[in-house]
Amino acid sequence: MAVRVLRNACRTAGLSSDDAELIRFGENALFRLARHPVIVRIARSADYLPSVRREVQVSGWLARESFPASRVLEDIEQPLLVENRPVTFWHLIREADRKPTYAELGSVLRDLHALAVPAGLELPPVQPFARTDLRVERITGIPEDDREFLRKRGRELRDRLAELWFDSRRGPVHGDAHVQNLMVNHTGQPVLIDFEGFCFDHPEWDLMVTATEHHSMGWQTPEQYADFVRAYGRDLADWPGFPVLRGIQEFQMTTWLMQNVAESPEVAQEYARRIASLRDDDAPRDWHPA
Repeated sequence: MAVRVLRNACRTAGLSSDDAELIRFGENALFRLARHPVIVRIARSADYLPSVRREVQVSGWLARESFPASRVLEDIEQPLLVENRPVTFWHLIREADRKPTYAELGSVLRDLHALAVPAGLELPPVQPFARTDLRVERITGIPEDDREFLRKRGRELRDRLAELWFDSRRGPVHGDAHVQNLMVNHTGQPVLIDFEGFCFDHPEWDLMVTATEHHSMGWQTPEQYADFVRAYGRDLADWPGFPVLRGIQEFQMTTWLMQNVAESPEVAQEYARRIASLRDDDAPRDWHPA
């Protein structure tokens, strides 16, 4: 299906899809075109069209701000809707031979949160359960007991969030601010990517990602996390509301992976590990990155 959508979208855009390479299949299917320096993103369904339109608008705004971020192709009207799937075209980022650091992630988020959103760019508040609800209700291949547990956990987290008090100012928020959404280009500059969760809300929603990965899963060394905190200027774990956001982040990470349980035995095993530990709030989160 994704390959057929790719071919039809590229034909409409006047690009060649010959020998295109699938480089990621997750929330979106990402293809690298062989004949053009272009990345093609294909969303799962038309349900995601509003967020895809927002991605295109955000890319244009960040380009005008000269902010280091991925760019859509300017001469194609986007997004395209092909077989009920939103499709966008992005300039290929030529990567350096190193990965971004957590200090760079902290610096990029600090600078992003300091920007002023222009008039005319309508960004919604964070909707932490919008996609989790779609996933829980629509994904096949999971036990119904899991589905019912996830429904219940989602209701509990909503109740806890409703009582949470934020004392920070609202501003631009990336919405999925992990280090994998940062690339280093061929000049050595960190570049922010993936704007489908972009919104206008409290910066804690961005900080919760790395804070949860560190304090729950231990995916960063103490030195890496300290670099992130130092660059941004704040450790979210010092905030009394962190346990609520940590619970939401763990919930999102589990339902995201759940979409791909049929992809491989390894993914299914990791999903089983995650949901088993969610059923016990005191269980260690010995999760593996996926």
